[in-house]
Amino acid sequence: MSEPVRVVVVDDHAMFRRGVSAELGATGAGRVEVVAEAADVDEAVAAVVAHRPDVVLLDVHLPGGGGVEVIRRVKDGDVRFLALSVSDAAEDVIGTVRGGARGYVTKTITGPELVDAITRVADGDAVFSPRLAGFVLDAFAGAGLSADLASVDEDLDRLTEREREVMRLIARGYSYKEVAKELFISIKTVETHMSSVLRKLQLSSRHELTRWASDRRLL
Repeated sequence: MSEPVRVVVVDDHAMFRRGVSAELGATGAGRVEVVAEAADVDEAVAAVVAHRPDVVLLDVHLPGGGGVEVIRRVKDGDVRFLALSVSDAAEDVIGTVRGGARGYVTKTITGPELVDAITRVADGDAVFSPRLAGFVLDAFAGAGLSADLASVDEDLDRLTEREREVMRLIARGYSYKEVAKELFISIKTVETHMSSVLRKLQLSSRHELTRWASDRRLL
């Protein structure tokens, strides 16, 4: 019998992270084994270095720089990354794949489906939730969406990772106080990031920002 796929689960929400680990332990017994959990970028990198997993199950939006920052900092080519996110925005999907993830599934996935996705990624397959596969195919095959994404990338390249996080939450209707709580930063820091976002994107209000993000399918 082959060894189970060794997995590190990375998510900043402790309840969800533990729930995923418990589900994998129950549904994936004998096929996958959770060897560690992590809540942010630094913890994730340390866990990968310490445990050398086969697959890192990675949330896209993490304190400390986001899921892509984890991929960037891990220098072990034998470790594969599978994104597990609530977001199905094209920008998140394509950005994470371009960053080096082998797959991207949303948090609506069932336990058995997740176990299957993890084992397939460990075997070298690329795995995506059905609707998200279209984003990836279009972006990397030169179809219509790729031009849109190139424009989105150019705009987003002006923003830091933290500014992108603030931009996304504000565009979704969060108040400054709610953004501060979500990202564990002060309201004053949110205001500073927001001012920078509007300046860099040449927008004048949060209403324009929401329209800008909606037009580019970032919500």
